[in-house]
Amino acid sequence: MIDAMDSDPIQRLIAHLTQLPGIGEKTATRLTMHILAGQKEFARALAKSLEDVADQVRLCSQCCTFTVRDPCVICSDDNRDDSIICLVARPQDIDAIERTGQFHGRYHVLHGLLSPLDGIGPEDLKIGEFLTRLRQTPIKEVILATSPSIEGEATAMYVANLLKPLGVEVTRIAAGMPIGGELEYSDSMTVGRALQDRRAMR
Repeated sequence: MIDAMDSDPIQRLIAHLTQLPGIGEKTATRLTMHILAGQKEFARALAKSLEDVADQVRLCSQCCTFTVRDPCVICSDDNRDDSIICLVARPQDIDAIERTGQFHGRYHVLHGLLSPLDGIGPEDLKIGEFLTRLRQTPIKEVILATSPSIEGEATAMYVANLLKPLGVEVTRIAAGMPIGGELEYSDSMTVGRALQDRRAMR
């Protein structure tokens, strides 16, 4: 825990790093020692990068991804197909799909998945913003590209049920994605095949 008693800057940095996902105390200590052993210019540049991210990055008003300019690069691209939206859980999932070169529509980021055990409900995700967007823009198809985990499947089913009254075609990425796999860690060929073999949500 980070509190006032941690006056040592080394311990403060270690404590902050341990709050990052997948970073335990040993890894945080190793990273801190690496920063200390390097040039001071690197530490200052790292600090400036973190400050710039905190001050300049925001959510795109259209797709809810992280961006410096609003709307983001993809939402500003007039060559994209406005009639198809791919729904993803996290901003990094967009990168996974873009690497395939097979999708040229728009995106919407939920910023998480439904997980009642973790206290994450629909109101904690960008579902409301998504529905508002669909009512304002003519959409032909929504691709549900959440990972095939329990939470990903539950989120896909929940959103599919919400979209039924709107008369929008709803498809789900299918073949190629392993059960329990995360979209962001899959190779571009696997993600591309999943996009090509997407199926209708009943």
